[in-house]
Amino acid sequence: MPAFADGPDDVARLSGETGGWLDLVSREHLTTTLMLSMGVALFAFNGFFVSTVLPSAIAEIGGGQFIAWSVSLYLIGSIVAGVTAAQLKQRFGARRVLVVATLVFLAGTVTAAMASSMEQVLLGRIGQGLGEGVVAAICYALIPALYPSRLVPKVFGVEALVWTLASFGGPFAAGWLAESLSWRMAFLINLPFGLVFLLLALFTARAREEVADAHGLPLSPLLLLSIGLLMILSSGVMAEAWLSAVLVVSGLILLAFSVQRDRASPVSLMSHNAFRLSSTVGTGLWLVLLMPVAQATSSVYFVFGLQHGFGFGPLAAGGLGAIMAMSWSLVAVLVAHVGTASARRRAIEAGPILQCVGMILVALGFYQGSLTLLVFGQVIVGAAFGSSWAFLSQMLMEASAVTERDKTSGLIPTLQSAGFAIGAALAGLTGNSLGLGNLSIHNGANGAFSTTFLIPVLWTIPAILLGRRATRLAAELPKYSQQH
Repeated sequence: MPAFADGPDDVARLSGETGGWLDLVSREHLTTTLMLSMGVALFAFNGFFVSTVLPSAIAEIGGGQFIAWSVSLYLIGSIVAGVTAAQLKQRFGARRVLVVATLVFLAGTVTAAMASSMEQVLLGRIGQGLGEGVVAAICYALIPALYPSRLVPKVFGVEALVWTLASFGGPFAAGWLAESLSWRMAFLINLPFGLVFLLLALFTARAREEVADAHGLPLSPLLLLSIGLLMILSSGVMAEAWLSAVLVVSGLILLAFSVQRDRASPVSLMSHNAFRLSSTVGTGLWLVLLMPVAQATSSVYFVFGLQHGFGFGPLAAGGLGAIMAMSWSLVAVLVAHVGTASARRRAIEAGPILQCVGMILVALGFYQGSLTLLVFGQVIVGAAFGSSWAFLSQMLMEASAVTERDKTSGLIPTLQSAGFAIGAALAGLTGNSLGLGNLSIHNGANGAFSTTFLIPVLWTIPAILLGRRATRLAAELPKYSQQH
C-alpha cells in the first residue's frame, strides 16, 4: 500500500517502519547515499557559484555583456537534459547514462576553466548544464528504486541539507579560491568531486534492466521547450519592459505547446498524467512548478532588497539570505520521521499555505522596514518547503505507474529548476517595471520591494488549491493496480 493511502493498520504499520537515520549509512545504503548527495551537491554548487567568480573572469578575459547568460544557459541545458533523462535511462541503463552525463559535465567544466574568452566559458556552462541536468534527474529516479519507502523522506532530508551547504557554502568557497588562486580553480574544483561521483555511479547504479524500444527522442517538444526557455530567460536582459513582457508570455505559450506536443508523441518525455488535474501526478507536478515560481522572487531580490532597502553590506545580506535554506533543511530533517499517511498529506497541504503566509510577512517587512518580519517570513517560507517537499516528491513517485516512475521522478528537479527560471523572469519583469533595476540608494525603495514580493503571493493561491486536490486524490491510491 502506498505511504499516502489510508488503510486499517495505517498508523501502526507506518509509524513502526519509518526507519532510522543510521539506515542511510548502513552497509546496504552507504554508497548510494554518498552518490546521491554528491550529485545534488554538484548540481547546487554549479547553479550558484558563478555569480561569485565571473567578475574575476571578466577582468581577465572580458565579455561582461554576457554575464547573465552564464546562469541562463546552464539552466536551459539542465532543464532540457533533465526532461530527456528518463528516456535515456530506460534505453541505455542508469549506469551508462550517469557515466556519459558526468563526462559531459567534466568536459564542460574543463572548457570553462581553460577558456580564453567569455564565449568559451558559456560553451562550458552549456556542457555543465546538460550533464548535471541528467545527473540530477536520474538521481531522483533512483531514490524509489534503491531505497525502501520508509527511508525516502529521510533521503530527501539529507539532500535538503546537502543542497543548503553546497548552494550557500559553495559561493563562499569559490570566492576564496578566486581571490587566493584563480577563478579557474573555482571551476576545476569540480573535477575531483565529479570523478568521485563517477566512481560511485559505476559501483552503485544498475546497468540496463530491460531494453526499451529503440525510438528516438521527440524533437519537436524539445525544440519548443528550448526556444520557450530561451525567450523567458532572455527577458531579463531587455531594456524595454514591454519587450520583456512579450518574451515571457511568448515563452510560456511555447512551453505549453511543448507539453501538448509531448502528449501527442508516440514516445513521450513526460509521464502520461503530467499536468492533468484529474490525477495525483498531474496535480502534484503543478505544485512542484508553482511553489518555485513564487519563491524565485526571494532568490532574485531578497539580498538585493536588504542592501538597498535596509543598507546592509554584501556579507550580512548574504547571511540573512541563507535563512530560508537553513529553515528548509532543518524542518525537512525534523519531519522526516512522520509515518502516518494522513500526517504526510497534511504536511503537503501545509506547504503552499505556509509559503503564502511567509511571503506576505516578507512583503510587510519591506513595507514597514521591519527586519524581524523579514526574517520570520523567510523562516516560514523555508518551513513551507521543508515540511512538504520530501512527502510531495515521494507521493508523486508512488502515485506513478511503475512504467512511468522514472519520468515522474526525473521531472521533479527539472520542474523545480524550470519554476525558478520562470519565477525569476517574472520577478525581474515586476521589479524592473517598479524601478528596482535603477536603484543606487536605499531611500524610498522599500515600497517597490514590498510590491515585488506581494505579487508572487498570487501564485501560492492555486498552489494551495492544487495541494489540497493532490492529497485528496492520493488518498484513493489503493484503487490503482500498480501502486507500490
